Amino acid sequence: MFEQLGLIGCGLMGGSFALACKRAGLVKRVVGYSKSPSTTERARQLGVIDVEAPSALLAVAGADLVLVAVPVAATEATLKAIKHLVTPRLLVMDVGSTKLDVVQAASRALREQIGSFVPAHPIAGREVSGVEHADANLYQGARVILTPFERTHSEQLENAERVWSAIGCRVSRMTPQEHDAGFAAVSHLPHLLAFAMLGSINAQPEAERLLALAGPGFRDFTRIAASDPVMWRDVLRANREQVLAQSQHFVQALELLQNAMRADDNGQMLQDLITLASTTRARWRLGDASLPTDH
Repeated sequence: MFEQLGLIGCGLMGGSFALACKRAGLVKRVVGYSKSPSTTERARQLGVIDVEAPSALLAVAGADLVLVAVPVAATEATLKAIKHLVTPRLLVMDVGSTKLDVVQAASRALREQIGSFVPAHPIAGREVSGVEHADANLYQGARVILTPFERTHSEQLENAERVWSAIGCRVSRMTPQEHDAGFAAVSHLPHLLAFAMLGSINAQPEAERLLALAGPGFRDFTRIAASDPVMWRDVLRANREQVLAQSQHFVQALELLQNAMRADDNGQMLQDLITLASTTRARWRLGDASLPTDH
């Protein structure tokens, strides 16, 4: 049981974490802060937080658990703002989709108190944002990746695992570098492709007519293109090297399919490539792959 959760960022991810912690009996009260006072007020009205704080620092005052749920580009400034209240007994976590840049930002911001920070990436979310969509069930059954580094306090790492497990998550560990390389392939590049797909249609004179023809396949493929633009701008910029490397693999695969379409072989090469993709997708099941826990 934690006496107080200091929530910095009362949107979908932060708000859902607060609600999940309350339901699990992990925290006695939640003090929240968001850059927009109206968001903080709305979070209190909805029961996501118990007390509104006028600053990030005051949200942390008296807390023994802190969640930083802000865009990854704002991590360093946020941690700098609360640095003076971070002690070895305070667990500080984030929910950013990139981790190496977050670890580097935290090291610069927290310095000697960096051991209290446990980087976390819950694999959960929705295309909608805002505290109105906060849901205590958002993290239920979700995987969360913790990316400790050499200065992470083992006690706080264990506390972080207990917190995420208590709200229904399956906890794994990776290094920040492994995390960013892996998620460039399975998350960041797919978002980039979805954005590009909509961009390619918007660039055509008959865009509206084409969109009117689209069905469930197009809906499913482009669903993630509706994601928060600011968040994904920051993610793609933060992990640009890994995403660009993965994009080259995609370009090569696309060119292979294009060449197969041009080939005069009765479509056998094209069918073989599609079969390989179809078989791979049929074998894959969300959450089946095991990740190291380092216990």
